[in-house]
Amino acid sequence: MRSIWKGAISFGLVTIPVKLYSATEQKDVSFHQVRRSDGSRIKYKRVAAVDGEEVSYGDIAKGYELSSGETVVLTDEDFKDLPLTTNRAIDVLQFVPLEELDPIFFEKSYYLEPDKAGVKPYVLLRDALEQSGKVAVVKVALRNRESLAALRVRDGVFVLETMLWPDEVRAPDFGFLDEDVEVRPQELAMAGSLIETLTGEFDASQYKDEYREALQAVIEAKVEGREVVAPSESQPTTGTVVDLMAALRASVEAAKKGASGVAEADGGGAGDGEDGADAAAAEGAGTPQAAEAGETPEAAPAKAAGRKAPAAKAPAKAAARKAAADEAGTTKAGARKAGAAKAGTTKAGARKAPTKASAAETADKADAAEDKPAKRARKSA
Repeated sequence: MRSIWKGAISFGLVTIPVKLYSATEQKDVSFHQVRRSDGSRIKYKRVAAVDGEEVSYGDIAKGYELSSGETVVLTDEDFKDLPLTTNRAIDVLQFVPLEELDPIFFEKSYYLEPDKAGVKPYVLLRDALEQSGKVAVVKVALRNRESLAALRVRDGVFVLETMLWPDEVRAPDFGFLDEDVEVRPQELAMAGSLIETLTGEFDASQYKDEYREALQAVIEAKVEGREVVAPSESQPTTGTVVDLMAALRASVEAAKKGASGVAEADGGGAGDGEDGADAAAAEGAGTPQAAEAGETPEAAPAKAAGRKAPAAKAPAKAAARKAAADEAGTTKAGARKAGAAKAGTTKAGARKAPTKASAAETADKADAAEDKPAKRARKSA
């Protein structure tokens, strides 16, 4: 980073030399003005309105127009000689709690870095201010303008928040502030429920500039000669709210679904019976579509009760499913029995074949036994 100002923090009789740096930067996509036909850059010339002659930058001064039409010319020397005590100093005026400063006064943020000679008093004031839980209200002159500012600590560094003067903040002057608008307790409770559902810890990293990303995608597509594809997500509409309670209820349900979408995907949705019908009826009553159709939250239970009548067919459906299951079970049992019988027959046949072979061998052995005495008798004869 490059410092844009050098000065000192004036804290009582203590002076802390510091350098000033811009703490923020804009990430907007920048463009040049070009001629549409060939992209040639457009240039502007500084010319005098009286005679049309071009004026060099060194001859340009600042002019203040009076109510009479006359102009008072001010040069850089006039600004340099302004009698400002805060010309090169950050003058500490008082210390206040941060919550007492309305954010509407904040304008721009700067970092303060100490010079080598001012490191110890810088750290001393930083630690003391951080322990107190307060911020310093200061005055500083930057770029030919004196500003009110707040000095606070962030990540171990002093941050200078320039502020607007009280007369630079406009007062809200709107007609509805004088109207007597009645808000029902039920509507207030529902709005509080929506706020509670969306309450969480702020993490800036979870947000992004979708417009800038889309613009970058358009530029890249132009460079590569690809077709620009429009985003698929639907954009929020700004239609008239017909039923405030229905819209709030739908918003609460949408916020809850968004917070527990993964859990609902794992656990499944509502059932097919009466509970599922009741859930669908209750959810449908709180949607913007129901509000546009003129349905009120009070009419939702009646409609839900009307839709419960078909649920009486559930026993017939259950009986049909049971009969189908029994038939399927019988078929499967028969198939298993036939398979088992066939398998048993095959095994029995396999065991029967060796039995026949054994009988034949026994007969041969018996014949051989009968022949032995006859042979012995012939031999003795």
